[in-house]
Amino acid sequence: MNKRSIFVIIALIIVLIITGCSYEKKDKTSDALKFKEEYESINGESVEGTDYKVRTLSIPEDNPIVYADANDIITMMDNNETFVVYFGFNSCPWCRSVLPILLDVAEEVNIEKIYYVDVKDIRDKLDVDDDGNVITVKEGSEGYIGLLNRLDNVLDDYTLEYDGKEIVTKEKRIYAPNVVSIVNGEAKELETGISDSQDNPFMELTDDIKKDTYNKFKCSLKCVLENKNSCSSKHAC
Repeated sequence: MNKRSIFVIIALIIVLIITGCSYEKKDKTSDALKFKEEYESINGESVEGTDYKVRTLSIPEDNPIVYADANDIITMMDNNETFVVYFGFNSCPWCRSVLPILLDVAEEVNIEKIYYVDVKDIRDKLDVDDDGNVITVKEGSEGYIGLLNRLDNVLDDYTLEYDGKEIVTKEKRIYAPNVVSIVNGEAKELETGISDSQDNPFMELTDDIKKDTYNKFKCSLKCVLENKNSCSSKHAC
């Protein structure tokens, strides 16, 4: 191989490296801006059937959100990866009340990526018929069912209301918001970030509520930060 051929090969490698880095940066930036636009686009809109307005959010342009779908998360778990995933959707009022603090905590503790799965349309929907039997109104996607199986140990039960009573079904549910810490492919911690003092997603967030949400998220991310196989955040914080 002559010197000219070697030079051409080296030049091509350099171009590929530069292009690859730029593409990765563009992708991450693209997701961050997409998320910002998605959540800010409904700021102040009226909430149908209520007197409430959608909580106004200001999402940083350099947020750590990376879009993913159910199958992406399943693959990452099967590959024994360690990461944080946020399940929610932009019109979810509880999500909007805790999301800014989640992003603040992620920046403070140097969580570079939070994978985001929009669960609004992929979940199944159960209901209770006139005889009190639990029925399936809408089937969940294949990916969603796969997530239920892999996250079973941290998910809450799917509960329904009927005749003034709570019915606990035999199924688990990915509620919104659910922020799950995955360590070496296993779900270790689930946190909503919702303060015990917050009983309405549209209420004004006091300093105490914000502090409580902050502490909840910071504790729940401890597993990922320290790459621990077991979490004791609920007892340590």
